[in-house]
Amino acid sequence: MNGTDMLLAPLKRTDHREIGGIELDIVRTGACRIKRMIYPPGFRWSTHMKPVAGTDLCMHAHVGFLVRGRIQIEYGDGCRLEFTAPEAVSIEPGHDGWVVGDQAAVMIEFDFERDTVSRLGMPEAHCH
Repeated sequence: MNGTDMLLAPLKRTDHREIGGIELDIVRTGACRIKRMIYPPGFRWSTHMKPVAGTDLCMHAHVGFLVRGRIQIEYGDGCRLEFTAPEAVSIEPGHDGWVVGDQAAVMIEFDFERDTVSRLGMPEAHCH
């Protein structure tokens, strides 16, 4: 395959976007979106996305599978979680997040846009 990293290669029939340094490839299937999200080394939500989102913390829920890399999440209450590929991921709204190490983090995420929390029966905010 000519040394091409197929996990990072362009995907067919997707809506490709770049926002805040994240590369997103989005496919709609029914009411759900399936997204491949590539977070570059050095990415941090509060640095790169906060100015775009206009909120102090990420208020989106993330559910999917981390296929490469490591990410760390910190909720508003100071609780931290770390995910290392390969690992299933479930992150409630109200968090900061960043890539750990010098490798891009690649996640396959499933969402229902603004209805992700309610459609998946998740808490609206992190709690212990």
